[in-house]
Amino acid sequence: MPRQLLVFDFDWSLADQDTDRYIFEVLAPDLRRYMKSAKQHTQWTDLVAQSLQKIHARGITRQQIETTLASMPFHPAMTRATSKLKSEGKTTFFCLSNANSVFISTILKSKGLDNLFDQITTNPAEWDDTGLLKLRRRVDPNGPQHTCKVGCSPNMCKGEELDAFIKQHGPFDRIVYTGDGSNDFCPVLRLRSQDIVCCRLHRGLQKRINEEGGLKAEIRYWAGAWEAEEIYNSLSI
Repeated sequence: MPRQLLVFDFDWSLADQDTDRYIFEVLAPDLRRYMKSAKQHTQWTDLVAQSLQKIHARGITRQQIETTLASMPFHPAMTRATSKLKSEGKTTFFCLSNANSVFISTILKSKGLDNLFDQITTNPAEWDDTGLLKLRRRVDPNGPQHTCKVGCSPNMCKGEELDAFIKQHGPFDRIVYTGDGSNDFCPVLRLRSQDIVCCRLHRGLQKRINEEGGLKAEIRYWAGAWEAEEIYNSLSI
């Protein structure tokens, strides 16, 4: 039986916003403003972890964070399309994201999609007893680092993570990768001619594809989730 793998970035790909930024835009806009400049000198995952500590110190609760995550824009078309493919039982779902495990799982649960993914690879996070969300990089800065030369963030090489998943769970007859950011360029470079890149328009991934090229996979562009749904509806196997 043919096997298909759907890989999703999360922010601005499956979801219709950026989790790291949305939380602070809603709960602490001054921190969101600070993060815009601080990212120039602090690694992004570390910066989000520091900002979570700051809102905890202000008394912002776990419930407030979870409620905010549940309110983040998430288009019904994505829910429809992914649920349809999942129900057909021939597609493996893999989430590959630079967000974090708590943000992603909380949002998926709020949309009734907590059983969508066969695996989620992201930065680990967990609540402590005081209600602080403790976040750390997937690749420990004090341990061996990834070897990416394409420009992935220090916390994770998405290309290496995709290769590891395929080695463990493959082979797949077709891989469909949905992404939007410049850090999605590394994994899509590894796709084959029978694979598909679902690239969101007007964002970092499209810019790198246009400027650097080198892809073997077919590229299908989309702007709104309803257009992505049209692509996914053609993927039944």
